Amino acid sequence: MIDAAAIYRIERPNERLWTCYILKSLMTVAGLPFVLPYYYFRYQTMRYRFDEEGLSMSWGILFRRQIVLNYSRIQDIHLRSNVIERWLGLARIEIQTASGSGGAEITIEGLLEFEAVRDFLYERMRGGKQSQSPLEQALHEVAGELREVRRLLATRLPQEERHG
Repeated sequence: MIDAAAIYRIERPNERLWTCYILKSLMTVAGLPFVLPYYYFRYQTMRYRFDEEGLSMSWGILFRRQIVLNYSRIQDIHLRSNVIERWLGLARIEIQTASGSGGAEITIEGLLEFEAVRDFLYERMRGGKQSQSPLEQALHEVAGELREVRRLLATRLPQEERHG
């Protein structure tokens, strides 16, 4: 499992995505002269940014597209991969929001550490944070102490009932 700092450093897709795009383009045969340049420019311009507030994705040359999404808006996360992507060790992370559209708001592709990114997004979506405030730490310690007291009481009560 990779840590949040490593995920914050992700800015570009892995080079295996370009291999995937080439293979997809070759499968179109007649569309190769049109599809391959599209995929090339998409791969070359694709950028990701993960920060404390949310994530953003941008791509495109003539028609530049950028999507910024707060973690709190995420409703659902799906991992998808076709045969080529699985063979290359890649998967797409499809992120849905409550925007009303049927499809994904953002599709992050070209990541080798897709499961770690998915888990990271789930944690942020649910409001979790990597570091806890001192109050949160104290409350977790108190809860742990109470669980231990409950466990000790549960083991003592049956013994006292037997002797009483």
